[in-house]
Amino acid sequence: MEKIIWTRHSKGKMRYYRLSESRVLRALRSPERKEIGIAPRTVAVMQRAGTKKHPTEIWLLYQKEKKKLKIISAWRYPGQSPVREPPPIPEDILFELKYNKNF
Repeated sequence: MEKIIWTRHSKGKMRYYRLSESRVLRALRSPERKEIGIAPRTVAVMQRAGTKKHPTEIWLLYQKEKKKLKIISAWRYPGQSPVREPPPIPEDILFELKYNKNF
C-alpha cells in the first residue's frame, strides 16, 4: 500500500464539494475512467456518483512519487463528462493550480 499525501488544496476542495477521504479513495482504487492530468506528471481519474435522475462524477487529480501518492485536487462534476476529451476541471481549480506550483 502506498502512502497517501493530501495537499491543502485537495482538502479544501473536498470540503467544498462535500467529499470524504473514503469517497475519494474509492474513486482512486476503482476508477471508471483515467486521463492524463493537466499538471505535470499527474493523472486524473473518475468514478460515477449520484443517481440516474441526477448523475454526477467524482474526479481527482493525483501524482505518483516513488512509494507515495499525492492527491492534488478532487471535485464533483455535475452530469456526465464527454468521453475522449480532457477531464472537465472547474475554473477555480485551474486558476489555483496555475498560480500555486507547490500543490
